[in-house]
Amino acid sequence: MNKTSNTLAKIKEGDTVKVHYTGKITDGTVFDTSKEREPLEFTIGEGKLIPGFEKAVVGMDIGDSNTVTIPSDEAYGEKRDDMIVDVEKSQIPPDIKPEVGQQLQVQQKDGNAIPVVITDVTEESIQLDANHPLAGQDLIFEIEVVEVV
Repeated sequence: MNKTSNTLAKIKEGDTVKVHYTGKITDGTVFDTSKEREPLEFTIGEGKLIPGFEKAVVGMDIGDSNTVTIPSDEAYGEKRDDMIVDVEKSQIPPDIKPEVGQQLQVQQKDGNAIPVVITDVTEESIQLDANHPLAGQDLIFEIEVVEVV
């Protein structure tokens, strides 16, 4: 294969690709991997993945592997204080015994449920955090391109 045709094969916006990945936080803790399941399939530019992940795949080719550090602003964003709320315990269903670290679903007015984590429990209230668990963190991804569909 000559250089011209190789350049044309590089992954670009609009391409649908399959990749294997392992995602870690900066201390080395793995938070997700596709290694024991099917590769992740997505189309570059559709915005279904964090922006930094899509950018990292652009320019790669089938068989390429890369390790990239994605800053929080290109991952899940910074932690936002407006996503943390205090709720009176009386608003919690009686069958729920709130504990720090517990995950709940909160029903919004439009009917959508959003995941929250209890971050504090007092006598009268609980604190709920709706930030993504990886918000505010730089992420490290090992990415291997398996296929361009």
